[in-house]
Amino acid sequence: MRLTTKGRYAVTAMLDLALHDGKGPISLADISERQGISLSYLEQLFAKLRRNELVRSVRGPGGGYQLKREQASIKVAEVIDAVNESVDATGCQHSGNCQGGEVCLTHHLWCDLSEQIHSFLSSISLADLVERRDVQEVAGRQQRQVEQLIASSTEQPVSPKVAV
Repeated sequence: MRLTTKGRYAVTAMLDLALHDGKGPISLADISERQGISLSYLEQLFAKLRRNELVRSVRGPGGGYQLKREQASIKVAEVIDAVNESVDATGCQHSGNCQGGEVCLTHHLWCDLSEQIHSFLSSISLADLVERRDVQEVAGRQQRQVEQLIASSTEQPVSPKVAV
């Protein structure tokens, strides 16, 4: 069973957006920098998230994305579903052709597990994740790293004095 990169990145990007909620629109470039996700990949994900009404875009200078609903009403499973992903524990992607075109002995077990995982992810909101101490600590570390990067790129090199 795997959650694909697409699903992981979508949840990560949405959590980043939730962590910065209330600070105005957040650019995908900022999310990309903090989370190490390519900008073009984020653009693809956010097109799907926008179509599924999880985010809204704000155009113009200072534009970016915002959550379309309250953090507490956006569930992790919705985010994964919005980018056309599923958490599937079966080896046949629920098709039932696991063993020579027929259902295998454990097919229904893995289907039940997939449903349990989806149910679990449906019970967790972005607000639940934002409130977690471990998430707050990681977000703080990421913000400090970005600030250090910005500070180091804006420092002017000091030229040594030359005696005349």
